[in-house]
Amino acid sequence: MATPWLGVIADDYTGATDVAAALRRSGVATALAFDVPQESPPPDVTALVVALKSRTIPAEDAVAASLASLAWLRDAGVEQTYIKYCSTFDSTAEGNIGPVTDAVMDALDSGLVIAVPASPEHGRTVFQGHMFVGTQLLSESSMARHPLTPMTDPNLVRVLASQTTREVGLLSHDRLLGSSSSEVIEWLDSQRTSGVRHLIADTTDEDDLARLAEVCMTQKLVSGSAGLARAMGVVYGDQSERPTGAIPRLPEGDAVVVAGSCSDTTLRQVALAKQQMPAFRVDPAVGSVAELDDQVSEWLDAHSADPRVLVYSSASIEERRASGQALGPDTGEKLEQILARAAARRVAQGSRRVIVAGGETSGAVVNALRVHSVLIGEEADRGVPWCIARNPELALLLKSGNFGSDDLLERTSRE
Repeated sequence: MATPWLGVIADDYTGATDVAAALRRSGVATALAFDVPQESPPPDVTALVVALKSRTIPAEDAVAASLASLAWLRDAGVEQTYIKYCSTFDSTAEGNIGPVTDAVMDALDSGLVIAVPASPEHGRTVFQGHMFVGTQLLSESSMARHPLTPMTDPNLVRVLASQTTREVGLLSHDRLLGSSSSEVIEWLDSQRTSGVRHLIADTTDEDDLARLAEVCMTQKLVSGSAGLARAMGVVYGDQSERPTGAIPRLPEGDAVVVAGSCSDTTLRQVALAKQQMPAFRVDPAVGSVAELDDQVSEWLDAHSADPRVLVYSSASIEERRASGQALGPDTGEKLEQILARAAARRVAQGSRRVIVAGGETSGAVVNALRVHSVLIGEEADRGVPWCIARNPELALLLKSGNFGSDDLLERTSRE
C-alpha cells in the first residue's frame, strides 16, 4: 500500500475543508481528520488533512496540537508536510503562525519555510510582501475589523517577524519571474545558508502560484492557504500515476442549517435561507444558556417533521451591539455550543445533512456530533466540499464565514 504524499496541518475546521477541497479538485484522493487523530488513517488516500482549532488558542497549545498531528502524519508515512492557514494570514498578535511553523520546522529539520498565503482566485494577492484583498490593502479590508483576528498591518513580512525570533525575508515577484524554478531553488538554499528561516512569497496571479508550486514541491515543509495546495496537487498529478479515488455519495435525509458567522456573506446567506425554511434565531439577550437551550429544543421538537430547518446566531453589527455580552465575556463561545447542541438534537431526530456557517461554529458542531474523520466529496461551492462521515453516516458542509454564493445554505439544504 502506497504511503500518502502530503500531510496538512490546518489551524481551523473550515480552513481544513477548504484545503481538502482544493486537493480533491486537483485529483488528489483526500481524507480529513478532526482534532489530533487517534485512529489509523483510511487506506488508499494520497493526502491527509488534520483539522485543528488552533488559530486563536494560546501559542503553546497550538504548538503542542500541531506537533502531535505531525507525529501522526509521520507515522502514516507522508512524504511532505504543509501548514495551512487562512489566505488573509490572520491570527492573534502573538501567533500562531510563527510559533507553529518554527516548531514544525525544528521537528522536521527543514531549515527554511516558504509562506504562500495568497489565493488569487479569491482576490487575495501579495506584492512586495504586502497583502491585498481585491484592490484594497489587507488593513483597509473588512479583515481589519475581524472580532478575533483583526489584521491592521498589510506587510506580511513584518507580521510574521513579530511572531518569531527567526529571520524573515521576501521571495519577491521580480526574483520569481526573473529566474527559472531551479534558480529559485538554488537561491532558497543560499537564503537558508545565510540564516533566513521564513520567506513570504509574492504571488500576484495564478501563473505565480503555479511557479511557486513547482518550487515548493522540492521542499520538506511549506506553508500557505488552500491556493498553493491546489497548485501543488496539479504538479503532483502530472508527476504521479496514483488513482484519484471514487467521490463518496451523499447520504439521504433531512437537513439542519446552523449559522454562527457574522460575516456579510453569511448574513446574506441566512437572510435568503430564512425565506425558504423554518428559522430560529438564538439571541443572547433573551435568556440564559439553559433557557436558550430549552427554547431551541422546544422549537426543534415542534419542527421535527420539517425536511429542513435553520438555527442561527448570526447577527448584524447593530444586533450584536444591542445584545452585547449578555452571556458574559465568552458569549460567542456559548452561542457556538448552543448551536452545536441544536445540530446534535436534529441529527438525533433523523437529519443526515448538517450545513454549518462559521469556522468556530463548525468546530463546535463536529465535536458535538463526535465525528472524527471524513472523506472529501464534491464541492457545493468553491472551497466548500461535502464531507462524508461513515460513523455515524452524515454529510457535513462546513463553510467559512466569507465563502459561498448567497443561496448556498438554502440550496444545499434541499439538494
